[in-house]
Parts: sequence; C-alpha cells; structure tokens
Amino acid sequence: MINRKKGTTISELRWPLEKPEFCKISKEWPPELTTQAIELVWSGYDLLKDEVLSRIDCSKANKQIEKNINSLLQLRIRRVMTGFEPFDVQHEVPEFETSYSDQAQPPSYDIAFILLADETIILPLEAKVLRTDKYISKYINEINANFLTCRYAPFSSEAGMLAYLLKGTPQEAFDNIEKRITQCTLTDHADFPNRDHKTSDHERIVPTGESYSSKFRCHHLILKILEEQLAKKLTKRRKSTKQTARKMTKEEVSTERSVEHNRD
Repeated sequence: MINRKKGTTISELRWPLEKPEFCKISKEWPPELTTQAIELVWSGYDLLKDEVLSRIDCSKANKQIEKNINSLLQLRIRRVMTGFEPFDVQHEVPEFETSYSDQAQPPSYDIAFILLADETIILPLEAKVLRTDKYISKYINEINANFLTCRYAPFSSEAGMLAYLLKGTPQEAFDNIEKRITQCTLTDHADFPNRDHKTSDHERIVPTGESYSSKFRCHHLILKILEEQLAKKLTKRRKSTKQTARKMTKEEVSTERSVEHNRD
C-alpha cells in the first residue's frame, strides 16, 4: 500500500491533482506518444552502439554498469530528439506522488519522458543489467514490486523495462521473463518488428482511495551490450588463454622434474 504524503510539492502546486481533466489525461497517456518516445530509445541505442559499445570491450567493465549505460543512453536519446516533441527526457527523475512520507527519499526512474503539458505525468523506463539471459530476478522484481503496485508510473498506464543483456540471446531472455511473471504473455510490438521489443498487459493493484489506472502495459526492450559475435570471440579467447595456461603449467612441471633429476 502507498501512504500518500501530507505535504505539497512545487510541481503539485503548478499542476494540481484536482484539475477536472487530470485523471482523464493520466489514465490515457496517448499510445502514439509512447511509440514516439520508445522509437527515440531505439535510435539512441543505435547511436550508443556506434559511438561507444562497438569501440570497446564491454566485458572488461566491472563498475556501475547500469548507471553508466543509463547516463550514456539518455544523452543520446536527447541528441536524436527534434525539439518539437510534446515531452522531454531526463535521467534519474523523482516520483514525488508515491513517496512514503515528506522526509522519505522518493522513488526515481532511471530514464523518464516527462509530458510538457503537465510535468507530473511521466512515462518511466527502468533498467536492469542481465549478465546472462537467465539472470532476471531483479528485472522481475522491478515489475512485480513497483510497477504492478502503482509505486512506479502512478499517472501512466504504460512504462518500459530496459534489459542490458551481456550474455545470451534476447529470445531466451524473453522466454525466461514470460515464465517468471505471473499471468504474463509477451507479445511482439507491431511498430518495432525488427527490434527485440515485446509488451505484456497486466492488472495493477491500485491503493485504496487512489484513482490510478488498473490497466497497465509493460514494454520490454532488450538491448544487447555485447554483440553475439563479439561474445563468442571473447569466449574463444578466454578458452585459448586457459589452454595456454594449462600448457604452461605442464611445461613448468616437466622443467621442474628435469631440474630435480639433474640434481640427483
């Protein structure tokens, strides 16, 4: 259950909840805006691959991977925007609506699109690193514990999950996600047939006294950080290194025995 705070933020003063048209807008984030926003995510990802991921060995990264990619991706989403969109994009956006108290740290979204007409209406994107296509526990928990309880996206009936896949295949990851989310069926997105993008429809648990939408659509985007060809190359390189190490060990043992024999 979400305990509503008693105080009032500057944003709530500027865009009050009591506005007659507010509930209608909040429950009906226009589908065309969602598609437009997610198209920008994919375009930003293409730029990220070209400018960053394709030029380095990402397997060597071992520090703050998720936050680093979020920041790099958000910058490139902004760069592919025209400036005429009816929304803006931002990294680490707070959700004051579902703060547990006035003093508590509000939830924040990794990346979010903010409606210019009412900046309390947010289309959030949450990201998780998938070290393999089976490493999905945190991804699933984000959906169940936050999106399906209305803690995240209270004023939007849609949101997105970004899976930064380090090893494995998108299809295997999708299969595992579908198995782990209760009553979940993943469906291809008609507007992104050539992308690793699926959606799932859910019934959310709306806290007592709130008028949030109970209908919720989750967009699942799998962004490959290590391309399959590079991953295979790295795996082959590691195997070769291990084989060389084993060979050296055998040679060292043989040399040591030879030295001991000569001493005798």
